[in-house]
Amino acid sequence: MTMHYEKDAHGIVTVTMDMTGPVNAMNAEFREDFGAVVDKLEAEEGLNGVVIASAKKVFFAGGDLNDLVAVTPDRLGEFMEGLVSTKGTMRRFEKLPVPTVAAINGAALGGGFELCLVCNHRIAWNHKSVQLGLPEVTLGLLPGGGGVVRLTKLLGFEKAAPFLLEGKRVPPVKALDAGMIHELVAEKENLVSKAKAWINENKDNPDAAIQPFDHKGYKIPGGGITSPKIVQAVTGATAMLTQKTRGLLPAPAKILDVAAQALRLDLDTALMVESRGLAALTVTPEAKNMISTFFFGLNKVNGGASRPKDVPPQKTEKLGVLGAGMMGQGIAYVSAMAGIEVILKDISVEAAEKGKAYSEKLLDKRVERGRLTTEGRDEILARITPTASDDDLAGCDLIIEAVFENIELKHKITAQLEGQLSEGGIWGSNTSTLPITQLAEGASKPENFVGIHFFSPVDKMPLVEIIVGEKTSDVALAKAFDYTQQIKKTPIVVNDSLGFFTSRTFGTYLDEGVRLLSEGIHPVLIDNMGKGIGMPVGPLAVFDEVSMELSRKAQETWKEMGVVDKWGDGTVMRQVIDTMVIENGRGGRHHGGGFYEYSKDGSKAIWPPLFDLYYKSDVCLPESDIKDRLLFRQVIEALKCRESGVLRSDEDGNIGSIMGIGAPVWTGGLIQFVETYGYERFVARCRELEEAYGDRFTPPQIAIDRAANTEQQAA
Repeated sequence: MTMHYEKDAHGIVTVTMDMTGPVNAMNAEFREDFGAVVDKLEAEEGLNGVVIASAKKVFFAGGDLNDLVAVTPDRLGEFMEGLVSTKGTMRRFEKLPVPTVAAINGAALGGGFELCLVCNHRIAWNHKSVQLGLPEVTLGLLPGGGGVVRLTKLLGFEKAAPFLLEGKRVPPVKALDAGMIHELVAEKENLVSKAKAWINENKDNPDAAIQPFDHKGYKIPGGGITSPKIVQAVTGATAMLTQKTRGLLPAPAKILDVAAQALRLDLDTALMVESRGLAALTVTPEAKNMISTFFFGLNKVNGGASRPKDVPPQKTEKLGVLGAGMMGQGIAYVSAMAGIEVILKDISVEAAEKGKAYSEKLLDKRVERGRLTTEGRDEILARITPTASDDDLAGCDLIIEAVFENIELKHKITAQLEGQLSEGGIWGSNTSTLPITQLAEGASKPENFVGIHFFSPVDKMPLVEIIVGEKTSDVALAKAFDYTQQIKKTPIVVNDSLGFFTSRTFGTYLDEGVRLLSEGIHPVLIDNMGKGIGMPVGPLAVFDEVSMELSRKAQETWKEMGVVDKWGDGTVMRQVIDTMVIENGRGGRHHGGGFYEYSKDGSKAIWPPLFDLYYKSDVCLPESDIKDRLLFRQVIEALKCRESGVLRSDEDGNIGSIMGIGAPVWTGGLIQFVETYGYERFVARCRELEEAYGDRFTPPQIAIDRAANTEQQAA
């Protein structure tokens, strides 16, 4: 029995969950043991109350995602039976004739918080390790253990919506403010005694044993579905969701529907509607993709699957950042926030101080919002030393160079400053495209040279791409990996290549957008189709943001290095860049405009001459072809990176594509997309696109091989 059952002299039973494995979870073991506990409680004589507690650090981790991801359409009936049975047991517990309390000692997310919701009273330890919420939407699911229904009925639609539709997780203080819990305790050891005290205080209060929504005449806070205000809120939420998800994510829409039903139906009927909703979502490709990547894949990546196992942990103490521009100042900020001493060097003290001012501005905002004290801000700022002196870098155990993408400049700086590193110190180059092996030729110790590719803006982007050159040692890789986790970013590890994984794959999205433009497709349609597949921004709009002028300079650098078109024909791209930048002075948003022209009020519109240059009213392609061209180019490139060993794992490719280049969330990442699309179907569609639009759509061999393996397994 994994649930310890203890009755005290006051007739209060404490059920302490201590399930097999590291966490308590809503699996077959829980269903059996919790069912037995409820049977015993229902038969218990002299029962005055029940406390649900946990022997684990996490109160309750929720549903077993291994079970959920394994559900197939032919097993839906079995899944539904288990779901209805579990919720039936939870409802029996909820209807016990005595007060019940959840003593929340750790995180209670998803099914864990749903278990708390069936208790009459909820007390949480006020500690940063305790998080509460219903984040199922982030995995393409809905809270199927009664979470949608109960939270909507308890808080009302408007207050419950952010927790359900956005999957917001909150610390205990905010949960208390929101009405999700009732009390806090400062000391974890006092949880159970506080829970028992509440039961004793309410032993003569019959209402304490009845859930608010089970009281006769209960009115949902804010109003039910007949309230004009709530009708307007639901309608507004529907419109907002459509705009935000573009109809590509079924979970938020299903959650909204269940919440609306909870406003008009009795609890038990609404719980059945919720169960059907979860069952329907469980078998969608979107849920399979999102669970595979955002839970299993992310845990694997963050767990150090790509880190050398035999290298001890390495903490960065003193960091040198070379270049106080947009990237360097961001790197300095996130490093100082993590408690690292930072030497921020530029060609002048003024330039370095300007870079430090970026951190001051961000920290001032945190102070204004009450998220940081002035003392805390000053302490963080004191960690950043702006300088123009080489000697200030002496003793750095890690130096990150973040200067302009020019191999000669990077070689010069490496030779000039490499000697300032401490014994065994590591040199990292923040480059988005230049091969690390060639950059390391400028170092006296190429084994201590590694690529550390940040994404802009550094303070907001969660990913760092670590690039291993031919001579990069395991120690250098481990140092970069540990530093990335030290600054609370997610590291992926890739092998060397022009553009590595993220820039190389993202480049195909820009390239295909430019090709569609040169073929005569309306530029607005191109960008709308990019957003239509789930990319944050259309290819032309994002090209303006990343700058055609920078791309032109990068092409010049690649030409000098002899690596132009190493991974594909860039002729069309260069022609469009020459026309836009050289002939028309349209280098991108920060160069006065590009494909778009930008107004002072923040609005933008297609630059009118673009129509004369490219648009052909008689050219018409199926929208499905445009969408697939924009998506499949990226998927094909990701598979090529995996095939050639640039990507070391599917997980690194999936996490990298989502967090680094904004791949559509519903895909679960560019490689995971093919898992649910089907490799055979993918290869067939590639062949169609290849025949119609060219050999850049030729299916990679890895896709053909995986399709054959799938066929063999099916046989």
